[in-house]
This record gives sequence, C-alpha cells and structure tokens, in this order.
Amino acid sequence: MQRIAGIDEAGRGPLAGPVYAAAVILDPGRRIRGLDDSKKLTAERREELAAKIRERALAWCIASASVQEIDSLNILQAAMLAMRRACEGLAVIPDKALIDGNTLPRGLACLAEPVVGGDATVKAISAASILAKTARDAYCLEMHASYPDYGFDQHKGYGTSLHLQRLALHGPCPAHRRSFAPVRLLIA
Repeated sequence: MQRIAGIDEAGRGPLAGPVYAAAVILDPGRRIRGLDDSKKLTAERREELAAKIRERALAWCIASASVQEIDSLNILQAAMLAMRRACEGLAVIPDKALIDGNTLPRGLACLAEPVVGGDATVKAISAASILAKTARDAYCLEMHASYPDYGFDQHKGYGTSLHLQRLALHGPCPAHRRSFAPVRLLIA
C-alpha cells in the first residue's frame, strides 16, 4: 500500500496570526465520510470531522509558521515552511505528498505533486485542510482572549471592516503581520 500524505494550509490571507498547515495520511481501512474543502463546511462540521481524522488517520501532523517568519520570509514561503514542517512531523513517512495548490514546498523527504483544487477533490488534502483550519481557528480564539479589543473570535484575523476599524482604533497588536499592507500603512 502506497502511503499518500495530503497537505494543505490555512491562514494565508489574514492580517494576524500564524499560517497553519496539516499533513494527513488516511487509513483506507477506516473511512471518514463527509471530507470536503474546509471552506465548504460549517465550523461545527469541521470540528466533528477533525476529531474523526485525528482518531482514524494512519498519521497526521499540524504545524505553523509564526508571524515573525511570515514577516521575514513572505506569506507564500512561510506557508511552504509550515507545510514542510507538517510533512516532517508525520509519525509515518509518506511515499508521496499531494499538496493543495500549484506550488511545492522545498526540501520534502518524499515525492510531491501539486494538485490545484485538491482540498475539494483529494480526500487526504480535504482532511489536511480541515485540521489546518480548525487549528488556526482555535488559535484565533486564543488571540481573542489575549487581545479582545480586535474581535479575533469574529473575523479570525481576516481584513473585514470590523477588523480594519479595530486596527485603526487600537493600532496593531503583537499578533499582527507587519508586512501586510493594512498593518504596514498604520505603522508608517
């Protein structure tokens, strides 16, 4: 049996917080019904599926790249770093990794192939998408507890009107990505 790892990230677009990635090798003997692109699922359904993925997958790992890494590398390279960390953290070495998107992280210890739209078409990538999204959402709730004035529990760090309003009112907090234009312009 060839061990295929699906890899995806969450959090490239937000103005705050780390970018998360997950790698998942599904167990063909322990199917999980309902896997799909995390963006197409409700928060409740994502949480239900995340628990099943952690319980039934052959191997899984969630990793991240920090705000400082995002600001020093750029968001694409930080996402690639998080993906590589997730793949390296798997307890089972994959024979191949299928990566959502059109860019591959450098330095993977296995063969890799990009799959555009893979989070909706490849079950292992869907599972990775769900784990990355639920981990990042959980982190956003932690950011909200630390910095309640910004409303991270509502917008999850994305540049919504509420977030931009709070950012203008309070200025950036340590969780904000200084290299992203709305934050950079406030600092300048």
